[in-house]
Amino acid sequence: MSDLPAEVQGWIGQKRYEQEGEFDVERGYIFTTCSSTENANPIYWEEKAANEITDGFIALPSMISVWFRPHHWAPKREEQVLPLQVHFDLKAIFDLPEAVMSDNTVTFGEPVRPGDRLRTWQTLRSCSGEKKTKLGTGRFWDIDVEYVNQRGEWVGTDSYTGYGYRRD
Repeated sequence: MSDLPAEVQGWIGQKRYEQEGEFDVERGYIFTTCSSTENANPIYWEEKAANEITDGFIALPSMISVWFRPHHWAPKREEQVLPLQVHFDLKAIFDLPEAVMSDNTVTFGEPVRPGDRLRTWQTLRSCSGEKKTKLGTGRFWDIDVEYVNQRGEWVGTDSYTGYGYRRD
């Protein structure tokens, strides 16, 4: 779009914020998630069932973003790391103090397994011109977050549509 700053135009279709998860996929997180959601599926709890059905233990597919979300604090980290940084960059560039996610679709690939260490990156797919909605005036943007395991196998994509805006 011609009204997009050149910097934002240059982001479209480009990998940004490539990073490796700060910790390995671990069963403790999986058990906590299953317990909090009362998920009794034996593939998460029982080795025999996991081996027969999924060739070993896997993480819940819905946990895919858990494995790359940075801890709020870590030693030697000088700046706060935010998930979905491209979204916050767009809010800042366009001076849009408010934002909502209007859509999120997750597509799954290879199962995520205990011991995996995921890598991820964000790609801005599109950014609209200014739009006026009931919320205010702003822009819509589409961002994909891709995930691969330590072998480079694609394990999933989180696709978001956000709307950054300022109240009129």
